[in-house]
Amino acid sequence: MSELLFEILCEEIPARMQRRAAEDLKALFIERLEAQQLKVGTVETYVTPRRLALHATGLEIQQQDVAEERRGPRVDAPQAAIEGFLASTGLSFEECLHRETPKGTFLFANIHRKGRPTKEILPEIFSNIIAAFPWPKSQRWALGQKTWVRPAHSGICLFNSEVLPFSFHFNETGDGPVINFGNQTQGHRFMGEATFPVKDFADYQTQLKKNYVILSAEERRTLITQQIMKLAEDKGLSIYPDPGLLEEVTGLVEWPEAHLGQIDPEFMMLPKEVLITSMRVHQRYFALVDAQGQLAPYFILISNIKAKDGGKTLVQGNERVLRARLADAKFFYQQDQKVSLQEHAKKLQHIVFHDRLGGMAEKVERVQLLAQEIAPYLGADSHLSGETAKLIKADLVTGMVGEFPELQGVMGSYYAQLEGYPKAAAEAIAAHYLPKGAGDLLPDSALGGTLALADRIDTLVGFFAVGIRPTGSKDPFALRRIALAIIRILEQGGELKLATFFEKTLALYQSHLALQKEIPSQLEVLDQLKAFILDRLKVYWREQGIRHDTITAAFAVGHHDALYVLKARVKALENFIGSSEGINLLAGYRRAVNIVQIEERKEGKKYSEPVQESLLEVEAEKELYQALESRRSFLETSLQKHDFRSVMNELSTLRPLIDHYFETVTVNTEDQSLRANRLNTLAMMRQTLEKVADFSQVEERG
Repeated sequence: MSELLFEILCEEIPARMQRRAAEDLKALFIERLEAQQLKVGTVETYVTPRRLALHATGLEIQQQDVAEERRGPRVDAPQAAIEGFLASTGLSFEECLHRETPKGTFLFANIHRKGRPTKEILPEIFSNIIAAFPWPKSQRWALGQKTWVRPAHSGICLFNSEVLPFSFHFNETGDGPVINFGNQTQGHRFMGEATFPVKDFADYQTQLKKNYVILSAEERRTLITQQIMKLAEDKGLSIYPDPGLLEEVTGLVEWPEAHLGQIDPEFMMLPKEVLITSMRVHQRYFALVDAQGQLAPYFILISNIKAKDGGKTLVQGNERVLRARLADAKFFYQQDQKVSLQEHAKKLQHIVFHDRLGGMAEKVERVQLLAQEIAPYLGADSHLSGETAKLIKADLVTGMVGEFPELQGVMGSYYAQLEGYPKAAAEAIAAHYLPKGAGDLLPDSALGGTLALADRIDTLVGFFAVGIRPTGSKDPFALRRIALAIIRILEQGGELKLATFFEKTLALYQSHLALQKEIPSQLEVLDQLKAFILDRLKVYWREQGIRHDTITAAFAVGHHDALYVLKARVKALENFIGSSEGINLLAGYRRAVNIVQIEERKEGKKYSEPVQESLLEVEAEKELYQALESRRSFLETSLQKHDFRSVMNELSTLRPLIDHYFETVTVNTEDQSLRANRLNTLAMMRQTLEKVADFSQVEERG
């Protein structure tokens, strides 16, 4: 079986880019093989801080020969057209076939293209990949015009153990940086040989390990996990969960070695979030906790070198560095407490929320007013919500948050507790930033939910008001994430209606609080917000298995509903239209609506007049009318109570009556009075069903 090995050796690749780089290399390679009509068995990619590699097996050693017949112009076509065709085929006029067709005599060329050896094609493929590689950020160096993530030094290109030598120039003139591909690579920067040759992939892996490089990121990750768990267990402790840090340190080392260090007891009085963040952000240390979940006075560092003294010197050096870091944190913590949160909040007037939306102090004012109105809907106290809202952004001006932006909200919560604010208020200051992502926790209190909602509604409406909205893949202000957070909070419960609060927030922006100029079209902004929320709902609920057309149908009549009510409507509708009763009722609904709409378009009017019972002649139309009339009150009451299951059950009883109606009643009868009355009956049915959902939006089920 054929085997290919490819590697680029370069300066340290940022850890955050490594996983995506390996995926991109694999995808680009397979894509270019397909373009060359080459089949391959397996393709695996590998990445370490200093190298990006690919290993493929079962790759065809040569392209298949290709025979094709290509039609050209007519034999009497202009000479330029004929010459162009001949040039593209490499044949002469006489060598082409002259074939009669119904449209005249045309030139045809039988082209036989011999397949090229794969070893000739691979250098072209890899040169193309290097030139087009989609690094999030890349750089030029020396005289180079083309870019790579970091300066590249050398490469490997082996096919069936044969070196495929080629060079990639980062400058078209050839006088800039260059990667020369052969069979040489390097081991660990500090512990391995400068260069050494490899014969194939197995030899490559073996030689790298001998030179202190573990090629597989998964193997490095597993090794790190085993080492840190062993060190923690030896102390009767466990690792504070941090998958992001594990992923990062895996990408920082080629030969991981874990070492246990100790935190100076002087700093254990700091909030655990401060200790964990300081260790994680600045030093990439793992924190440890005891059986009760309390932070232990230890940390684990991952080195990229095999320490000669068992790591003693290394640990001591890192303990000194951490001591200095935590001394700074302690200083900030103590200095911040010398000023009250209210005094900190006054400094928000010097912080810009957005250059088109005013300052942070103005935002806090708006959030305070919104929180007071939102609170009753979520079961929170209005006064406490308003007072707490004044403080939710106060920690943004503190020294601690200036040093660790990740601790915004957390530090405000600690400082509020130290100042004696109610526990609920202090916890809500931190909780108002939740959820931070799609799978994150929601605020666990009504007060926290109120503040989180008010803050996000204010942000979303503000950006939409000045025309800043997500476009395609670009969402620099994370408005999609903000919308999802709003949805997740509201679907938990509460009678709050989003459309109402969008309008209230827009009015606040139009006042003196932040947005000085008049918003051109309030109605347009509100429509855009409604459409944006609907789009996010579709995405979010679709992930839960709900069809997009069901959401659209329910939203059309329920967009003023509280979100948890809308979701109940959507779920009931989804279950109903997936049932045999729902499918059959939809068929009857569509038939009725089509008939009415055709006549309405013809006549240029809307059928919505009351049905005249005296004109109901056929038993089936009497039964349908009486059923619609008798159910009207029940349906309205059930909708008001949000009892959508009962609504759907009641609608299902209409199905046989609608079927019977169409079997026995001629709608477009010659008697114009009867015809109009029957169209009004169908319009009545349409109106009744569309109080529940816009069934015209529902696609046919298979």
